[in-house]
Amino acid sequence: MSSPSLASLLEVDLQPGKPPILTVEATGDAPGWASEHRDALRTVVAEHGSVLVRGLDLRDAAETTAVFRRLSTSLMTESEAFAARQVYADGVYSSATWPANQPMCMHHELSYRLEVPSLMLFACLSAPTSGGATAVSDSPTVLEALPKDLTERFERDGWLLTRSYNDEIGATVAEAFGTDDRSSVETYCRANAIEFAWQPDGGLRTRQRRSAVVHHPITGERCFFNQIAFLNEWTIAAEIREYLVDVYGAEGLPFNTGFGTGEPLSAEIVEQINAV
Repeated sequence: MSSPSLASLLEVDLQPGKPPILTVEATGDAPGWASEHRDALRTVVAEHGSVLVRGLDLRDAAETTAVFRRLSTSLMTESEAFAARQVYADGVYSSATWPANQPMCMHHELSYRLEVPSLMLFACLSAPTSGGATAVSDSPTVLEALPKDLTERFERDGWLLTRSYNDEIGATVAEAFGTDDRSSVETYCRANAIEFAWQPDGGLRTRQRRSAVVHHPITGERCFFNQIAFLNEWTIAAEIREYLVDVYGAEGLPFNTGFGTGEPLSAEIVEQINAV
């Protein structure tokens, strides 16, 4: 069966400015429904980038995990985490704790890793009384909207992520790497193209260069694929950034990003990316 035929099996509502929405009637067997419609759903995602399924009536984390496993080929175990999450099952986690009064700017999940997920699955079991939207954006569209000279530089040089681990702020070494054993952490870093340096106080600093523009594995489209703005110092609220620099120094921020050459990003560039 061809891809257009698969997609046409689903009555997806397509509205400008909204993700494709598929409303279904609960059958009492959400995992079975997911298994039956897996290929059609994957086709819609490949064509439109995302799909929001409503009406499955998911009851708990166990049922959600079963649905996720039917829709994916395998679920990734998170590593290099930035925040602690509750683990429901292998590859299934709670969302990151985030202040309710703070927006979360666009980013590609785990795009700082060498191995990245090809599919993201989200489920809402307890809806907020207000707000709580999970916003999405289209990578090829973002790439086209950014200044060409900027995207060409990112495509040529990539982007650099620096991290400073300590026990006071952000993820600890153990939370990020699943262990605090130095030998194991170093082995992981070497295997994943991460430069590392242990600090006199026992902390760890890392640097990793990654591609900022990639080709979509199915469509071949060029995509702006990174966390350049999300993890940059200029996205942090000004008063928090000033406090962190005062306490840890400019080189000791929990995380920061720059051009792949190591050159820092200006506040104007980061603001421009976030605006797009």
